[in-house]
Amino acid sequence: MDALAASVAETPPISSDLAAIKAIPDRFFNRELSWLTFNQRVLEEARRKEYPLLERLRFLSISGNNLDEFLMVRVAGLAGQVRRHIAEVSIDGLAPPRQLAAIRDEVMRLEAMQQEIWLELREALEGEGIHVVGDRGGRSLDAVQSRWLKDYFLDRILPVITPQAIDPAHPFPFVTNGGMGVMMSLTRIADGAQVMEMVLIPAALPRYVRIPGDDEAAYVSIADVIWLNAESLFPGFQVLGHGVFRVLRDSDIEIEEDAEDLVRYFRTAIQRRRRGSVIMLQLQGDFLPEAEQLLRDQLRLDHAIIIRSHGPIDMAGLSAIVDEKRPELKFAPYSPRYPERILEHDGDIFSAIREKDLVVHHPYESFEVVIDFLRQAAADPDVVAIKQTLYRAGKQSSIINALCAAAEAGKSVTAVVELKARFDEEQNLHWASQLENAGVQVIYGFVDWKTHAKISMVVRSEKDSDGGLAYRTYCHFGTGNYHPITARIYTDLSYFTADQAIGRDANQIFNFITGYVEPRRTALLAVAPVSLRERIYGSIEREIANAKAGKPAQIWGKLNSLTDSQLIDRLYEASCAGVEVRLVVRGICCLRPGIPGLSENITVKSIIGRFLEHTRVWAFAGGAALPNPRARVFISSADGMSRNLDRRVEVLVPIRNKTVHDQVLDQVMMANLLDSEQSWLLGADGHYKRAEIGEQPFNAHRYFMTNPSLSGRGASLGSGRKVPKLALRRGRA
Repeated sequence: MDALAASVAETPPISSDLAAIKAIPDRFFNRELSWLTFNQRVLEEARRKEYPLLERLRFLSISGNNLDEFLMVRVAGLAGQVRRHIAEVSIDGLAPPRQLAAIRDEVMRLEAMQQEIWLELREALEGEGIHVVGDRGGRSLDAVQSRWLKDYFLDRILPVITPQAIDPAHPFPFVTNGGMGVMMSLTRIADGAQVMEMVLIPAALPRYVRIPGDDEAAYVSIADVIWLNAESLFPGFQVLGHGVFRVLRDSDIEIEEDAEDLVRYFRTAIQRRRRGSVIMLQLQGDFLPEAEQLLRDQLRLDHAIIIRSHGPIDMAGLSAIVDEKRPELKFAPYSPRYPERILEHDGDIFSAIREKDLVVHHPYESFEVVIDFLRQAAADPDVVAIKQTLYRAGKQSSIINALCAAAEAGKSVTAVVELKARFDEEQNLHWASQLENAGVQVIYGFVDWKTHAKISMVVRSEKDSDGGLAYRTYCHFGTGNYHPITARIYTDLSYFTADQAIGRDANQIFNFITGYVEPRRTALLAVAPVSLRERIYGSIEREIANAKAGKPAQIWGKLNSLTDSQLIDRLYEASCAGVEVRLVVRGICCLRPGIPGLSENITVKSIIGRFLEHTRVWAFAGGAALPNPRARVFISSADGMSRNLDRRVEVLVPIRNKTVHDQVLDQVMMANLLDSEQSWLLGADGHYKRAEIGEQPFNAHRYFMTNPSLSGRGASLGSGRKVPKLALRRGRA
């Protein structure tokens, strides 16, 4: 335990009193630094020699993309606070300048790790016949490759790029967000005159160019292609020095409360984002001092992070090499199963749901069932209305096509399109336009709050028990987005139900979004920001009461992030009362586990592996050891963050059907708690360490890839064997 954690231990609360807990200083980890430790865990996956080589490279690329987004949003926000002299402190009491300084040090360390791992991977790639030529320290071009690359440059690159001299007659060009460029210091051979030239690299050009070869692959970065062909670009000049740079800018969009037209505002804001303040300048190569100084002066690097790299300056761009067609260097392809429950009903999803509730576990079970739910609704003459929330839907969305088909078939279709889904704003504007053209009623939700809940509602006319006609509502609730691509790599739950009480609640939530009618008396669902926080608090309080009464008291939670101070304090309160709290938090976690007198009954683990853990689940024991049939189990669209609980429309769904309850609790949660091969354990000092694999290794992803679900497939796996019973082993988190 470090000194900071020890200081917490010196002043433990004398009871589980919430006020005493709130008086403890330093009881939280810093949000931004916790995120950086998460990205380090992602990066560490690139070191795992048991993974196929190109998958390790993929993790390096993902860590680069993650870091870029973190800088463009979170660091940009802090830099903006410093510029505007905003003294708002973080959850752990740090002012923006101190946070920026700590983040800068960690970013530098992470970037150095990325470069170190790249050198390891590049060497391994060489051994597999995949060469990155021209890269510093990499293999050089041979004569044949040089000729091919020169022809490629002349035919495919030279017509697209525009070299620009930097002098009083040619002002410094604007470098867009994510923009890369090559700066060259040249001497004219004829008269010795010195010239500074800049070549901005258009986003349309590939980040790596693949040189054709029969047996082996060779890649050259686009920046190296340009400078290797400087003679063709600048005939009559000699290159004295050159360097490559990349710029990241503030990419957050702040919403103005008095925006009269939200669509028009976002179209303008997206353009404005490309010109935000510079947050990071990354340099590579042999810049002459005056060239580097020119960049620093012209880009106005107020509070920006400056990184000098020896290797690639766009780690995310390495994904181009990951696409190399070498299946033996990648994970074996996995085809998700289609739920047998639905196949048993001849593919009729509504019939299957009418029989009993159904949960589908992505990506192990196909997301196609969600699309089919809407496709069948669009084609069904008995369906009269569809209501749908859309946070992220992807670039090629079958969901959009199904909603358009339903509207064109004369059904009443309402779509809530969230314009504030970060980095998907432009795509969502496109979908909104397409939906409106098809006759869908498009709603943009709230100005201040994002609509993050994932709900589909289908209203169908059916015969009732007396032979008359009545409306029945079918609902889908997801922990993930309606995005067919991410559904292949994100672990999420899709819950289908025809419970009419839930259907009425869902309709209230839509009325809340479309007409601001607050759902104060829902029967089963809890909705943020109205009642979700209180529902979780009430469940925690029941566990505290059970612990004080001497009954078994446990809480299991699975989240992407846990940063809300009030929720964390409630979990501390539960721990102090003797409630055992087991949390699986993939990313940011501001809660300090294992502190005597505060959180000694709380354990936190993070799972990083082939799939991105995205499912949100809460389970409360209810007076008996978990798992048990009486436990209160919820799935949710919300993480444990203030923005999810107070500034977003989210939904918390209770799981009451026995089969679904068992799948979520006895399979999903149990497997995550048992996992040892992909798990990291959070210590009281904020450091994560890999879990010990032990004598009985367990991999949650492998388990779900090779075993049927309780809800969607019954006990059948072709071979007829039943789902293996999972049980927690003593001493395992």
